[in-house]
Order: sequence, then C-alpha cells, then structure tokens
Amino acid sequence: MSLIDKERTKLTATYLNTAAGGLFTAGVIAPVVAATFGVSGAAGGPSALTLAGGVAIFLGCSVGLHLLARTVLKGLKP
Repeated sequence: MSLIDKERTKLTATYLNTAAGGLFTAGVIAPVVAATFGVSGAAGGPSALTLAGGVAIFLGCSVGLHLLARTVLKGLKP
C-alpha cells in the first residue's frame, strides 16, 4: 500500500468518525440537555418514550459509524 493510499484510508476513517461524533452530539447530547433544562418545541416536546427511542437510534448509528471507521483503519499495515 502506497503512502497516498494510506493517507486516503486515514482520511476516510476520519470522515466516518467525525460523522459519528456529529450524530452523537445532535442526536444524543442535544436532546438530553434540552429535556433536562425543559427546552421544548411549540408542541410541548416529545414524550419520554419518543426521546429515549430517538436517542437510542442516534446512539446506535453513531457507534456503528465509529466501528466502521475502526474497520477501515484495520486495513492499514505498519
């Protein structure tokens, strides 16, 4: 594997991991903080079950992308 291929692999893994961090921030941290401080939309906010389901989905997607990034990096050889 050439140096350029290694850098492309690292760039792809970085992109996936950054997307995972963005999903975690937007889908897990932000809703939990909003619910904690009582910030809600015009309709009064989601139910606890809807909030928990949404957080679980975003958390799962975030973990999946992070694991995919780790898998991409396994292709690198020292």
